[in-house]
Amino acid sequence: MAQAQAPYPVQFSVDYPNRPLNKLSSAFRILAVIPIAIVSALVSSGSLSLGDIGGETARDISAGITGVGGWVFFAVVLMLLFRQKYPRWWFDWNVALLRFENRVASYLFLLRDEYPATDDDQAVHLVIPYPDAKQDLNRWLPLVKWLLAFPHYIVLVVLVIAMVVVSIVAWFSILFTGRYPKDPFDFVVGVLRWGNRVGAYAFLLTTDKYPPFRLSP
Repeated sequence: MAQAQAPYPVQFSVDYPNRPLNKLSSAFRILAVIPIAIVSALVSSGSLSLGDIGGETARDISAGITGVGGWVFFAVVLMLLFRQKYPRWWFDWNVALLRFENRVASYLFLLRDEYPATDDDQAVHLVIPYPDAKQDLNRWLPLVKWLLAFPHYIVLVVLVIAMVVVSIVAWFSILFTGRYPKDPFDFVVGVLRWGNRVGAYAFLLTTDKYPPFRLSP
């Protein structure tokens, strides 16, 4: 009997919309997302991301995958290195920002048609346990995690491109049927899930468990 895969500490999901999606909202999603994308860009100003391929919009849609701009990153590295502490309010800020970025990404990629809230999880769920820095985190790993995650960056570039293509196909499906096909939906959610795991490992520094190479939970 095959052994079940252990769940990764970072859990991400989006509720599948078991109802017709708004065709008008979906048709003009690239325009409708602009105001909240601007808010996301302002909060995450100066972010670095693999999504720089394709300009400002691509940066924002992939912020939940690889962005590190608005996150408290370098300060966390120093605190873990010298004090073995991860201040709770820094952790809460990082997770709240990542959740917001994921809501914007989920809206842009047509997974949901509720306009992204700035302070409500809505149908986008991201769970990252608060780590015990002394017990759960190696004080030296933050210096090299970004480098150890390099294979994931390569895979994610390919997956993000595929996600854009799948989203375009889903866009046409929504316009004609009002439905987002389940398999493409699961693929897009899987890519976002993969990116969140890498982000939590390499930049949020909330876990030392290396991210798995899989789309599934």
